[in-house]
Amino acid sequence: MSTQLKKGVLELVVLSKINEHDSYGYDIYQEISRNMAISESTIYPILRKLTKEGLFETYLRESSEGPPRKYFRVTGIGKARLVQLRKDWSKFQRVVNMMIRSDRYE
Repeated sequence: MSTQLKKGVLELVVLSKINEHDSYGYDIYQEISRNMAISESTIYPILRKLTKEGLFETYLRESSEGPPRKYFRVTGIGKARLVQLRKDWSKFQRVVNMMIRSDRYE
């Protein structure tokens, strides 16, 4: 998958993953990287941006593996944005699929 295409959908993916369960940055990276080739450094700017926009709130949780971890939780604003992004994504998919159907251009 191209880098530009991934960048366009990563906010939706990150928001969706954290909506499933509160998570910390590296955990989010690991979940996403199982299905999509991304670098760890890609996730943190997205987390900062979405937190600044009020879509996430953060809290610290103790870790047995080192210092406390910063966890992210979706806010009410974040849940509303996720609903809208999912609708936008669904519409986008339908339009693109319709436009790239190979039999249409043969």
